[in-house]
Amino acid sequence: MAEKLTDIFGIDVFDESTMAERLPKKTFAALKKTIENGEDLDPQVADVVANAMKDWAIERGATHYTHWFQPMTGITAEKHDSFITPVSGGKILMEFSGKELIKGEPDASSFPSGGLRATFEARGYTAWDCTSPAFLREDAAGVTLCIPTAFCSYTGEALDKKTPLLRSMEALSKQATRIVHLFGDKEVTQVTCSVGPEQEYFLIDKAKYLQRDDLIFTGRTLFGAMPPKGQEMDDHYFGSIKERIASFMKELNTELWKLGVLAKTQHNEVAPAQHELAPIYATANIASDHNQLVMECMKKVANRHGLTCLLHEKPFAGVNGSGKHNNWSIVTNTGKNLLDPGKTPHENIQFLLFLSAVLKAVDENAALLRMSASVPGNDHRLGANEAPPAIISVFVGEQLEDVLAQLIETGEATRSKQGGKLNIGVHTLPELKKDATDRNRTSPFAFTGNKFEFRMVASSMSIAGVNTTLNTIVADVLGEMADELEKAEDFDLAVHDLIKKTVTEHQRIVFNGNGYSDAWVEEAERRGLPNLKSMVDAIPALIDEKTITMFERQHVLNGVELHSRAEINYELYSKAINIEAKTMIDMVSKKYIPAVIRYTKSLADSINAVKAAVPEADISVQAELLTKSSMLLASAKAALKKLQECVAEAAAKEEGKEAAVYFKDVVFPAMGELRAPIDELELIVDKELWPVPTYGDLLFEV
Repeated sequence: MAEKLTDIFGIDVFDESTMAERLPKKTFAALKKTIENGEDLDPQVADVVANAMKDWAIERGATHYTHWFQPMTGITAEKHDSFITPVSGGKILMEFSGKELIKGEPDASSFPSGGLRATFEARGYTAWDCTSPAFLREDAAGVTLCIPTAFCSYTGEALDKKTPLLRSMEALSKQATRIVHLFGDKEVTQVTCSVGPEQEYFLIDKAKYLQRDDLIFTGRTLFGAMPPKGQEMDDHYFGSIKERIASFMKELNTELWKLGVLAKTQHNEVAPAQHELAPIYATANIASDHNQLVMECMKKVANRHGLTCLLHEKPFAGVNGSGKHNNWSIVTNTGKNLLDPGKTPHENIQFLLFLSAVLKAVDENAALLRMSASVPGNDHRLGANEAPPAIISVFVGEQLEDVLAQLIETGEATRSKQGGKLNIGVHTLPELKKDATDRNRTSPFAFTGNKFEFRMVASSMSIAGVNTTLNTIVADVLGEMADELEKAEDFDLAVHDLIKKTVTEHQRIVFNGNGYSDAWVEEAERRGLPNLKSMVDAIPALIDEKTITMFERQHVLNGVELHSRAEINYELYSKAINIEAKTMIDMVSKKYIPAVIRYTKSLADSINAVKAAVPEADISVQAELLTKSSMLLASAKAALKKLQECVAEAAAKEEGKEAAVYFKDVVFPAMGELRAPIDELELIVDKELWPVPTYGDLLFEV
């Protein structure tokens, strides 16, 4: 099996080894300089690469190619073109030029732009991201050569998630390299951010999925009472994987390995029907591309197994939702992890400087980080004792907390706590090396050995935006530090003072305790940390004057691009809640109310029949059920009318912030009022009469 895996891994990727095999040495060397050093791409090099890429793809059965990009819809987009070119005699040639490789032209006005493009302004461009390898994808359309690209408007603004990510990577590399050079390591020419995103997801039976309009239209259940058993027994987490799910996972791994995705870990998650996949780290833009492929492959492979993959953050109320833990670190081109504290962190001055830079960046941009992890579905998770709170804080662990405390109290750290050994108390079990610090699953931004784990990220979203924000805020702080240290007469003294000053000023962001507790909410408020419970509350951080200045200073996004993203996010929230509300109205009107009417009629008929047959019989049970269900039906009808009025009024609101705030404050609570009586009725009405599969059907019958 191991030999087979090594044979198939990356077989569908035009990776470095394939390029080295198929490209002339000069062309390969020139392309590597572009990839590794950011040098301009020679058009002649592009022509040679395009021809070799085309030949490789055709040998593997490809007939079409596509520029595969990530517009601000949160998913990927593509337009397929065949390789055919007509020649005389009614024949064709299979051609692919460097120009076609480098540039495509999708319609820019048909994607979310937040005002960057008007409806009549259609021109947009896709540009080849040569740092992320092209790959082949096989489906019902045949084999297609997919070329990862960036997407921008005719006037140069970024219309996608890839372009800002690439810009932020350059910014981080530039500023981190300046710092490393100050410490005397001149061999470093580039610093990259390395990312490993863990992906949580649900699998349910496809036939049952197709009976639920709410799942089809919104990705989550808008109604549903909890079954007798949920996740309270903790028996699903890391439990034995069912054969049907294992078969899905096996095929998913094969698909991903062929695409060069380093899928490493798979297991059952906490909630029933919930699972997780975790990859090995990759450079941020490749990790972002790979995570999009992971989500696409999950849906495709699930369909083959008669399953449906749900990536919504909260598909089921009452059990844990899904997130995506974004593990982020920074590594030099010489292989050194700049966030590795070593065995004695108190002596690792370079690490302490980078650590203090991250603390400052997170503290000063907490609202922006909250926004970077926001989609409408994530509001159901954050702060709900199943995911990190909506309050941003940083967990550093006991060892680093002690080092930071020493710096703050005395200005000097002289010791580091060590982990020691763990004796389990059984002679036949080995003595284990104990880490110097515990883990904290309630922290939204946790240091976990040699990386930071941002645990707020939504399961359905692209990780590009999160890492763009992380890279930019850290790059900006590193730039400030480099400016100060480059002017210092005594570097050792200056860096020592800078670390102490930074840690002291931003110690409020460090919290190692229970992020789920009410006491922490009160403590965070006392510390002045923002508690943004809704995506709508967080969006203004995108267009804060400080944010715009920072992003422009690092050449990642300008003010116009940031304002466009704020508008897109307001619209995203409004449209998502509007679709959910309309789906609820439709389901209650056409499914639930008719089902309850049938049930109450059967009760009434039963009461009348029993009375006629045995006048003295006790019909109190039937009467009580009829009364209760009729009252709940009336409540549902009243709540339905209210929601219909709210949705109608929402249509009159001005697009953007006004509409989003109305949907959050008025429409969303009205949806909850409608759900309550329907969920209660589900516990009363005969299962045979209930019009949709229940939570018990969806979560346990896979």
